[in-house]
This record gives sequence, C-alpha cells and structure tokens, in this order.
Amino acid sequence: MVRTSTLSFDAVPSPLPVTHIKKPEVCPVSLLFTPYTLPATGRALQLANRIVIAPMCQYSAVNGAAGDWHLAHWTSLLNSGAGLLTLEATAVTADGRITPDCLGLWDDRTEQALGDTLHRARRLAPPMPVCVQLSHAGRKASSAAPWQGGALLTPAQGGWQPVAPSALPQLPTEAPPTALTLEQMAQIREAFVTAARRAQRLGIDAIELHAAHGYLLHQFLSPLANQRSDAYGGSLENRMRFPLEVFAAVQAVFDGPVGVRISAIDWVEGGLDVAQTAEFARRLRALGCSFIHVSTAGVSPLQKITLGPGYQVPFAGEIRRASGLPTTAVGLITQPQQAEDILQAGDADLIAIARVLLYKPRWPWEAAAALGGQVQASAQYWRCLPREAQSIFGSVKIAQR
Repeated sequence: MVRTSTLSFDAVPSPLPVTHIKKPEVCPVSLLFTPYTLPATGRALQLANRIVIAPMCQYSAVNGAAGDWHLAHWTSLLNSGAGLLTLEATAVTADGRITPDCLGLWDDRTEQALGDTLHRARRLAPPMPVCVQLSHAGRKASSAAPWQGGALLTPAQGGWQPVAPSALPQLPTEAPPTALTLEQMAQIREAFVTAARRAQRLGIDAIELHAAHGYLLHQFLSPLANQRSDAYGGSLENRMRFPLEVFAAVQAVFDGPVGVRISAIDWVEGGLDVAQTAEFARRLRALGCSFIHVSTAGVSPLQKITLGPGYQVPFAGEIRRASGLPTTAVGLITQPQQAEDILQAGDADLIAIARVLLYKPRWPWEAAAALGGQVQASAQYWRCLPREAQSIFGSVKIAQR
C-alpha cells in the first residue's frame, strides 16, 4: 500500500476476536496440499494445492509495460510450488496506476509486454495457473514508489490528477482528487471490461478485482471515502452499486473464475465493517463470484490495527460463513502448520502468502516437507532436496552421474 499511515497497536472496537484459530487434535491429511477447484460460471479452475501467491506490487514497469524484472520475478514465483500465482495490481487505465512505475493492461502495447513476459516465464517453470489482479487506484493514484517516499506526485513531478468517488483526499495534507462523473464511471467500468478481454487473450486463467486497500472500488464501498449524494453514495446499497456493476461487467466477458479482494474492515470508527462487507460478499455470490480474498484496511490514515500472526484470519472466517463463497485468508501467515490449522478450522479454503515468499522463495517446498505434501518442480531442481524432504517431488527418478 502507498500513502497510508504507520500501523498502530491501539485497536478500534471490532465485531470479531483477532485470535481464534483452532488447532485440530488429529490432522492425518494435509488440507494445504489437497487440490481445490475454483468454480466459475464458465470454465472452472483446478488448483494443485491451496497455496495462493498474493499480488505484490513491484513498481518496476516502464509506462505500464512488464519487463526484465517481471520475467525474473514471475519465473521465481512460478517455480515455488504454489497452487496459483496472482500477478500484482494491474491498472486498467494509465491514470489508474498507483505509481508511474506500476504494471498496466490498458492498450495493445501493455498487453503485448505482459503477454510476452508471462509466456517466457511460464516456459521456465512447471504448469501453474495464473490470475491477474485488475485495479484502479482512485485517489491513491499518482504516488511515488514506496522507496521514494510514497507521496502524491504533482504533474510537474511526473504525476497526474487522481479521481475518486468524492473530492476527499487520502491524506489531509494532499490536494483533493476529482469527483467522478457518471460518464467517467462508465468509462472506468468499460476499462475493466477491456482489460478482462485482454487477459482472456493472453491465456490468463482467473481475474481478481481489487476492491481492497483503499483503491477505487474500496473507496466506493467505504463511507469514509464515498460521500456522494447520487445513486452511488450514502446507503450500503448505493455504495456497493459501482463495484457490483464492475464485477458483473467483467464476469460477462471472461471465461474463467472472477473473484474479488476486499478489505473486510477499515479499522476506523464509522468506516466499512464486517457486517457490511459480508452483505457485499453475499451480493457478489448471487452474481456468480468465484472467490473472495479477505484483507483489511488501507482507506484511511486513521486506521488503528491490532497486528499479530494471522490477524486478518477471523475476518476471512466470518465472511466465509456469512457468504458461502470460496475464501482466501491472508496476512502474517508465515508457518506451514499455521496455514494448515486455518484450513482445518474452516476459516478459509485457500491460504495466500506474499512477502514471506520473497524471503523464502521455496516456502511451499518447506511446507510440503513439514506437512507431508507434494509439489511440482522443474527437473533442473530435482537433485537439490535434503534427506528429510526426499518425498516432496513424488516418485521422480534421477540418474546418478
């Protein structure tokens, strides 16, 4: 996330406890390494295991185009043994990027760059389904990269004028964004549709719409960012309207699973809460949503978050039980047994990991060794296993020379 406040350990009242993961007494079969099928109104998607690589912005594109960094990065992730790779937030318009360095899929040039780079990466790894996270940053657009401070950029600094549901800035020290007109909203909705069609042409297997972390679709959902007085603001019914329209439009043109990443709670009094998010999830399910990826926060610098291992898991469990949607849990899930326990407790169907995978690029291999699972790996790596992990590649045969 860019341009959000430092996290605080002072929690606002929450409708859910933040630690309630139950450890099973007996776990004879690892759920983490069982297959899972993502449903779809069109083509369902079979995953080899329940490990999802969450989207991680790299801020390394050139005018939206994927390049050498993405080739190296995606090749590594595709060789990790996970069940699904989700590409980073991919902007559907140039001014929908978080930073000038963000990945995009808005024209033929960005489509070709993403497609060529992904094709090369996939040739260097075992088969793994790929999902793309389509996004529009809204008022959090036109930012500097995190390692450059993350501040709002002016046009003179290479930035542009952001747009949002309402003319409310992300930070009180920033210039306000431009409130979207109905015509501009229709154009953005169509941009999501066009990007989905491009993803279909590129052979991408699934789409995740980014409605979390304070970006445009989350801005419409949250009363902290959306203070419109028309049919798209005010009541929850109105605030859900545009994200639901975008979802329905994208799903209509994509032959595969379409899911949504949400922030279940804003961690601010008066903001989006779990009850509202659960209703949004139920409405998504009625439209044929394939999965819900449950995160939190990002829309306000006033957020106060209680951090701890698996701190977002209770929200995933609540949304899963309320909506019946296949659910992905994410957030400080770093240990194999921790991931297994979440699944065994029924708090999620899938486990998303992100930064831990950058630190330990073969984390799924380690998890397979710890839990008795198996993963796929490129033949060039078959001879690398230590004695205690000899079975994780199955019954591969390696000649000794």
